[in-house]
Amino acid sequence: MTATSAAIFDSGLDAFGAVVAQVPADGWEASSPCEGWRALDVLGHLSTSIDFGISILEGRQPTWPEADRPGDLIEGDPVATWEATAQRARGALVGADLDQVMDTPMGPRTVADRLAFPGIDLYVHAWDIGRAIGVDVEVPDEVIEFAHHYIDPFPDEMLRGPNGSFGPEADVPDDATPTEAFIAWTGRAPRG
Repeated sequence: MTATSAAIFDSGLDAFGAVVAQVPADGWEASSPCEGWRALDVLGHLSTSIDFGISILEGRQPTWPEADRPGDLIEGDPVATWEATAQRARGALVGADLDQVMDTPMGPRTVADRLAFPGIDLYVHAWDIGRAIGVDVEVPDEVIEFAHHYIDPFPDEMLRGPNGSFGPEADVPDDATPTEAFIAWTGRAPRG
């Protein structure tokens, strides 16, 4: 595997930003594939995930903000909020000690290892917002390969269900593209 978590995270900032830039002003209220969430809620959740990544890159233990809905965490213009978050993330990535070991609920892990999930999130949630506003988003093959390499070793009970990151794997159409198969693997209906 050639992709690194830092490379996936960095390119994911661009991929997600490209989708955010296409959201019309009234598009933030559109329903997303994430049950009960609007596009704005996906942005709020993803911004929190990237703040998690920034904390990791800075060698700090991340914290999660409290909000009734993730969209409540977005103040002001959503695009400007995202751009500021992405700029902070890029700044934190420069010179980060990716080999630093940190304590986690799953035991000691490197900063690079912990950065993998926020990097994958950028692509999955770019797809979510794209679906909400009717924009097709393709996930690059190297990101799909990276996600499987990183996530497949975890047991399903840790990843799926109410406390996991993904829902049950969705059905894959016979003629599914690699992106559609990946999205179904994350628990989303790729064509629904």
